[in-house]
Parts: sequence; C-alpha cells; structure tokens
Amino acid sequence: MSASPLLAIRAAILARLSADATLIGLMGGRLRLHDEPPRGAAPVYAMFGDAEIRDASVDGAARHAHSHALVVFAKPGSARTGLDAAARIAALLSEGGLAPAGHALVTYRVAALRATRDEASGEARCTLTLEAVTETA
Repeated sequence: MSASPLLAIRAAILARLSADATLIGLMGGRLRLHDEPPRGAAPVYAMFGDAEIRDASVDGAARHAHSHALVVFAKPGSARTGLDAAARIAALLSEGGLAPAGHALVTYRVAALRATRDEASGEARCTLTLEAVTETA
C-alpha cells in the first residue's frame, strides 16, 4: 500500500526545500516548515496550511487532484521577509524535481501567491496555493 498522496507530496516538498541554502538563510539558518504553528517561534517560518485532495481517476488509473497551501509568516514590521521566503519557495517548487514516494507526479504548479496582514496582530503572511495531480505508482 502506498503512502497518502498528501503525505507523499509534503515529504517531497520538505526534501526539495531543505536542500536550498538561500531559503535556509531567509529562514534564519535552517528550514522552518511545520505541520502545526510552533510555540514561541519567531518568524520567518512556514507552515503547511489547508489541503484538499479529490479523486481524479481516469481510465483505471488511480489519480488525485491536490490543492494545498503553504503559509509563510514574516518578521514583525517586515512583510518583505515573508515575501522573499515565499518567492524563493515558489521558485524552487516551480523548477520541478519533486518526487513523491509511491506516486507519480502528473502535474504540479504554484497557482497563486497571496500576501495578507492579520488585522489583530498586524503580522504579515504570504500564502502559496499549490496544485498537483498525482497517480499511484
């Protein structure tokens, strides 16, 4: 049985991003990409956001259509720190090279990058919307 398509994509993203010295520098010396908000961590860091996977099977091939988010949290008072990290992540993921274990990547793209500011805290955030289609290998 192959791994969950979502977990396979997340692992591939982690592997791809963890090899990039520029992104690691933007995040303070290590890749800071989390499943849950880290307690007491100061930005710049990223978090896996909302995800949706739909059945997209065709001609007997088990396929899944993905839409998922990566949220980058900027340093207080500096939206640019989040934008720089989000732009680097987008560039890395657009280059290809993702290899989700147990799944073939049919398509993958960064569909959108949105910058927002939390009204209560004033914290800047950048959300990358990622879309993919995977096929069970």
